[in-house]
Amino acid sequence: MDADFEKLIQLQELDNALRQIAAELSDIPHLIEQVEKKIQADSDLVVRAKDRLTQNQKKRRDLETEVKDLKTQIAKYKRQLNEVKSNKEYTSLLKEIQETQDKIDRLEEEIIKELLAADEIEEEIRSASLKQKNEEEHLKQEIKALNQRKQALEEEKSQLSKKREELVPAIPKPQLQLYLSISRKRAGIALSKVTEEFCSMCQLRIRPQMLNEIRDRSKIHLCESCGRILYFDYSEESREEAEESSR
Repeated sequence: MDADFEKLIQLQELDNALRQIAAELSDIPHLIEQVEKKIQADSDLVVRAKDRLTQNQKKRRDLETEVKDLKTQIAKYKRQLNEVKSNKEYTSLLKEIQETQDKIDRLEEEIIKELLAADEIEEEIRSASLKQKNEEEHLKQEIKALNQRKQALEEEKSQLSKKREELVPAIPKPQLQLYLSISRKRAGIALSKVTEEFCSMCQLRIRPQMLNEIRDRSKIHLCESCGRILYFDYSEESREEAEESSR
């Protein structure tokens, strides 16, 4: 039985296309995950800034409460000044009042620093929120495009798979089994086009006698190096001849 190279070539082209589609489909979930991580990272940036602002506000409240308590203490000391009986007690109270006031001054300076820090954090929140809003819209469009691409690929895969299912029964069984056996061993590439006396896959020079037999397409020849089915692409030769004649 003559080798049905045309159908084998069609099968190889379909398998190549299906393999490329499968590879792209397998990449899409990872690409979507990367985009989702970017969206989450922008959101986390805003959340962390808001958490810092909450901590800042709590610290200011604690400092203000401490200042209030210290001022109450000073008021108490001042009332006691009117009740002391000796200069020593009076001097001691004045010292306590001064030390407490110094502490209040330090705390109030710290409160001012926290207020300035709060202004910076609030500006950071505004900037991060604006960035999040702008980028999230863009990133969601990326996800939408990836999902659309996935749908298109799945439809193309379905169409190609149907063509393959229709083609396979038309290929002589021994040739199909040989094709499938080589395909499994050679990463899905069972055929190799002959280009200028060389196997295009492994670049082995083909013997002249075998080369003529491959041109005749009367039977299947395997590359002596990579073991793939060798063939001439006559459609390509026809295109080249047509181009030369038109010059």
